Amino acid sequence: MELGQLFNLETFKSLWLPIISGIVIMIVLFILRHYLYRYIRKMAEKTVTCFDDIMVHETRIPTILWCVWIGIFSAYKLAVTPESWMGLENKIIPVLYTAIGIYTIIMVIMAVFKWYQKEICAATSSSLDDIIMGTLISGTPIVGSVLTIILVLDMLGYSSATVNDWLFSHGIKIAILTIIIVLLLLLSVLIIPRVIEKAVRNARAEQTEEELKKRSDTLVGVIVTTIQIVIIFMFILMLLTEIGINVTAILTGAGVIGLAIGFGAQSLVKDIISGLFIIMENQYRKGDVIKIAGESGVVEEINLRRTVLRDMDGVYHVVPNGEIRVSSNSTKQWSRVNLNVSVDYGTDLEKTMAVINRVGKEMVEDPVWGAFITSAPRALRVDKLGDSGIDIKVMAETRPSRQWEVAGELRLRIKKAFDQEKIDIPYPHTKIYFGNQLPKP
Repeated sequence: MELGQLFNLETFKSLWLPIISGIVIMIVLFILRHYLYRYIRKMAEKTVTCFDDIMVHETRIPTILWCVWIGIFSAYKLAVTPESWMGLENKIIPVLYTAIGIYTIIMVIMAVFKWYQKEICAATSSSLDDIIMGTLISGTPIVGSVLTIILVLDMLGYSSATVNDWLFSHGIKIAILTIIIVLLLLLSVLIIPRVIEKAVRNARAEQTEEELKKRSDTLVGVIVTTIQIVIIFMFILMLLTEIGINVTAILTGAGVIGLAIGFGAQSLVKDIISGLFIIMENQYRKGDVIKIAGESGVVEEINLRRTVLRDMDGVYHVVPNGEIRVSSNSTKQWSRVNLNVSVDYGTDLEKTMAVINRVGKEMVEDPVWGAFITSAPRALRVDKLGDSGIDIKVMAETRPSRQWEVAGELRLRIKKAFDQEKIDIPYPHTKIYFGNQLPKP
């Protein structure tokens, strides 16, 4: 049929009813979509999770495309079309359905990934799940587009036997393998920390909640990382095998190379063995304040190879575990305030010690500071007869890492109490005597 016969006045007269019907159907679908989404948004405001909000946001464009396509398809079906269009119809319509359907599925999958990234990843300590979700969010549209193009070309009769054979023989296996590995990595982030935390709590090796958390965080960091490395290594080996690379030869070569460099990597082996004993013996944990290899600070990270400290100046110290001979932990299970308070030689010591004990009792009874103290601050003894004054030893036991805060507050309260009781805190001074005493006037 020629174009002049196809697009003429008579043809347009026969199409006005299908076109109007298609537009009406499209408008009705848009109205239904508007009220449906408004209802879903109201329901989403009442839920705690953000899954429904993300799903609504990601499915906006697909639902618009479906409204437009259903209107066009309805108009097409109502119109009287030439028989010569049947072949084109049988190709184009399934292609459009497939393309819009795949796009909708991709957007739904993207919504699930974004919800997981926002809610689940934020609740885990590992950064691996954030990396995986970021990769999936970026890669899913690309992979989906490639597969859609291949499928559409195949439906239009432009398929490649080589590409199809590879996809069916290797592509499906690689996709299934990737899904399994991703699920294992995500499960290692979600399940293993809970199992470790439960095991640590059941063991009750530590008494306080803070100690339990430090221990579980340390074990989670080491065990989860090790398991993830093993999973990724196995995935690489299976992926290489699937694409036809001889893994046996690679492992043999790696073994020879490893044996050759093994003698030069003794320090690395030493670091790993030392790190293993540090973690097994629970010498220190993430969050502890320690001194190792001449450096002091808070443990920011610990693994089998190294320990990372951050000192009071913010300096970042990386200490290989093999260099650690002695580790001093200032915050394990409990901590201690140990300070000297100096008073003038003319002071009533018994009164002074009673004032210090009273201040310590008031701190224990304080609703804020009492939660940090396990043993009330008290004057223990006269510790030193100094050049300018008498030192009184004051000690207290606190919860881990709280000794510096308690010590600072204790000094402040003792100073205020001494001012009220007229107890002098000495300052350095020197008396000078001459050989011949001057006569009195």
